[in-house]
Amino acid sequence: MSHDAVLTAVEARLTSTFGEPDARAAVTFLGADRIEVLRFHDADGLVRYATLGMSAAPMADPTSVVADPVAGPRAELVFTVRGGRDEVLRPLATLAASPQVEGLVVAPGASLDLGAPLWEGAPFTSFLVAEPGGLVEDLELPEPADPVHFLPLLPMTPNEAAHKRVHGAAELQERWLRHGTDLRDPLRRGVPLD
Repeated sequence: MSHDAVLTAVEARLTSTFGEPDARAAVTFLGADRIEVLRFHDADGLVRYATLGMSAAPMADPTSVVADPVAGPRAELVFTVRGGRDEVLRPLATLAASPQVEGLVVAPGASLDLGAPLWEGAPFTSFLVAEPGGLVEDLELPEPADPVHFLPLLPMTPNEAAHKRVHGAAELQERWLRHGTDLRDPLRRGVPLD
C-alpha cells in the first residue's frame, strides 16, 4: 500500500468513527513528511484531535541499521478534551513527527513530554500514551504491514509524569480510576499521589 493509500484509509476510519472533521491544520517539519491534525466536535461538547500522517510509514527501531519500509508499528495520536484547545494542534503534530524526526517508537505506556504547557495556562506538560482500540478500532493493512493503532493521549501534570516514571503507567492509570479523574477536563487538578 502506498503512503497516500494508507492515509486515505486512516482518514476514512477516523471519519467513520467521529464524523466529518470541522477543521484541519497541516504542519511540515524539516526532514519529515507533512502531518495533519484533524478536529472533530461531538454532541457532548468533547473535541477530538487526531493526527494524520504519522502512520504513512512504520516506526523504525532506532538501533536497526536499515528501516523496513513496510513492517513495523504504525500509529496515529488521538487527544480528547472538553471544549477544545486548538493550541494543541502544533504540539500534536510535533509529537506525530517524532518517529520520523527522532526515530522514536511511540507505544502504549510511553510518556511524550513537550517540556512546556500543552496550551497557555495548562497544568499539563506531557501525555501518557494509552492502549489503542477503545476509541478508534485498529485499521488492518495488507500483509506484511502492521495494523495502524490509534493511540489515545492522556494529559499529565509534571507531578503525575514524575510519579509515572517511578511507579509505571499502570499504577498512574489505576490511581486516576480510583479517584474518578476526568481526563478530558482541561482544568483538572493533578491526582493525589501520596
